[in-house]
Amino acid sequence: MDFPGFASAAESAAGFGSATVHEAAGRIGVLPTRLRPAFAGAALAGRAFPVYCPVGDNLRIHWAVYQADPGDVLVVVTSAPDEYGYWGEILSEAAVARGLAGLVIDGGVRDTARLGQVGFPVFSSAVCMRGTVKDPQGQGVTGEPVTLGDVTVNRGDLVVGDSDGVVAIPEHLAGEVLASAAVREAKERDVIAQLRAGKTTLELYNLLPAVTRHDLTGAQARNRLGHDAKEAER
Repeated sequence: MDFPGFASAAESAAGFGSATVHEAAGRIGVLPTRLRPAFAGAALAGRAFPVYCPVGDNLRIHWAVYQADPGDVLVVVTSAPDEYGYWGEILSEAAVARGLAGLVIDGGVRDTARLGQVGFPVFSSAVCMRGTVKDPQGQGVTGEPVTLGDVTVNRGDLVVGDSDGVVAIPEHLAGEVLASAAVREAKERDVIAQLRAGKTTLELYNLLPAVTRHDLTGAQARNRLGHDAKEAER
């Protein structure tokens, strides 16, 4: 997908949110739940730029800030995730200047109060103040696939993160997934309207027990389910 097209797709994905994108993709792509926003309100959507860092070394992250394209999300895996602060205020400022869309790092970050002030979206697995080195001979790599949990993230994949977590969708599926997400959003708006009009989730999602589903609706169904629950308690 070309950059203008992807920028539009990323904007749409951010509007749908990570959970809707995950469901629309067939429930794939969830990155580990330890990846949480570094500050309240952080959210991101963009094209993945993967990075692998050796233990306690963030030089490849500095390189990646200038190798990635505007609108990219850095997706960083570190070999010793929690005990170093691989990212902080300076890198956030650099990323803003480059027009990047966010950071997802399975590792520690620091300067968390300042990160919120800068406003560059950061998702990390930990907070740690311990400083890092910058070794050009270290065994790191930029732009190559990385694996977080059971998900392999390739350069160009769609990454969406918000308060529900982070999801990564293969680039070749992004257009199809976003189309499905739009359909899902429309259906959910209709469900909400019906709930506000008095319907139940049991009716709308066809979740009533067989006898109730065939014989009762609405208030009758609610009464029947309440009676069944009381009988079960006896």
